[in-house]
Amino acid sequence: MTHPVSPLALPFPELPAIAGVTPRVARARYKEWDRCDLSYVELVPGTSVAGVTTTSKCPSPEVEWCRAALPQGHARALIVSAGNSNAFTGGKGRAAVQLLVETASARLDCAAEEIFVSATGVIGVPLPQDKARAGLEAAFDAPPCDWSALTDAIGTTDTFPKAATTSAMIGDTKVHLVGVIKGSGMIAPDMATMLGYIFTDAAIEPALLQEMLSAANAKTFSCITVDSDTSTSDTVLAFATGQADHARLQSMDSSGADAFAAAITDLCRQLAHLVVRDGEGASKFIEVRVTGAVSDESAHRIALSIANSPLVKTAIAGEDANWGRVVMAVGKAGEPAERDLLSIRFGGVEVAAEGMVVHGYDEAPVAAHLKGSDILVEADIGLGNGRATVWTCDLTHGYISINADYRS
Repeated sequence: MTHPVSPLALPFPELPAIAGVTPRVARARYKEWDRCDLSYVELVPGTSVAGVTTTSKCPSPEVEWCRAALPQGHARALIVSAGNSNAFTGGKGRAAVQLLVETASARLDCAAEEIFVSATGVIGVPLPQDKARAGLEAAFDAPPCDWSALTDAIGTTDTFPKAATTSAMIGDTKVHLVGVIKGSGMIAPDMATMLGYIFTDAAIEPALLQEMLSAANAKTFSCITVDSDTSTSDTVLAFATGQADHARLQSMDSSGADAFAAAITDLCRQLAHLVVRDGEGASKFIEVRVTGAVSDESAHRIALSIANSPLVKTAIAGEDANWGRVVMAVGKAGEPAERDLLSIRFGGVEVAAEGMVVHGYDEAPVAAHLKGSDILVEADIGLGNGRATVWTCDLTHGYISINADYRS
C-alpha cells in the first residue's frame, strides 16, 4: 500500500558525486512491486569503513556479518536488499548472506569481509536466494545511478527519499560527504530503526573513522525515536574512499580531524532528523530538551520518557497544550526529579513551575506554537547541570493505518 508523502518532508537536496563510489540498482523482486529493490555500491580498493549496528538481541544475519567484518576496516562493496529484512530466519538467512557476499567478492576479486550487506522489510521470511542472486547479477551490469535512485531503492515504508550532504576543509582540500538513509517506523534510540550510509572522498584511517562515527551516533541517531521499537536490522555504515588530495587523517591530532568530525556529526544529525520527519503518520516534528538533570545520562533518559510517551505524542498531535502529560513522563522516567523544582515550557513559554501552573498563564501563544509543524518541549529538572536533546514526532491515526496493514 502506498502512503501519502509526509507533511514534514524536505526537498531532495543537490548531492555531489563522491570519487570512488559507484552506485547501481536493480530489481530482485523481493515483493510484488514495480521498483528497484536491490542496491549495489562499488567502492575503490582501500576504502575505509566504520559502522554502528542495532542493540537488538535478535539481530539479522546481515547485522551479524557487518559486525564481524568491520574490524578489518576496509570495504569494496555494499549490498542492500529492500522488502525483506531476512531477520529471524535461521540458517536459510545466513546462507543468503553468504551467497551475496561470495558472489560480490568473486566479482571484485576481494576478501569476503570487504563486502557489506543490509536488508530491510518484513521479519521472519528468509531472503530468497534465487531472487537475491539474480538481482545482484543484474546490478553488476546496470548503469551507474544517481543518489535519488539509490535512496528510492533502499526504502520500504518511507514516504520520501532521504539524503543530505556537507563538506569540510582538510588543509587546503575540500572533502565532501553524502549520506542516504531509510527509516520511518520501528524507530528507537541505541540505533534508530533504519539503514544509513555515508560516503566521503576523505582519506582517513578506519579506526579514526570508527571513533568519529560512534561519537556522532551518540549525539544523533541514538537521540531519535518514533515509536520506541528497536529494529533487528539497524545499521549505519561510513565509507571513506581516500580519493581526496590531503594528508591522511590518522588520529584526532591530525590537522583537519576536528573539522571532519564536526562534518560527520552534522551529516548524521541531518539524516536523523529526516527519519523523524518521515515517522509513520507524523504531522509534527518534536524537539525535546531536558536541562537541570543530575547528569547528561539522566537527562537523556528523561527526554526519552517524554518523547516516547503516547499521551504526550497524541496531545501534540491534537495541538493540546496538556503540560500535565509532560510532568507525568518526567515522573515515570525513574530518574531523580523533584516536583517543586520542575519547570515545563512549550515553544519557549513557561507553563508550569514550582509544582503548579504558572501564575497568570496565557495558553494562547502555546496553542499557536502547537499549530505549527516544528514543536519544542522543554523540561528543566532543577537538580543539576545534566542536559540532553531528543527528537521525535507525534502519534496519529496514520501510524496505526500504516502498521496494521504492513504485511498486506
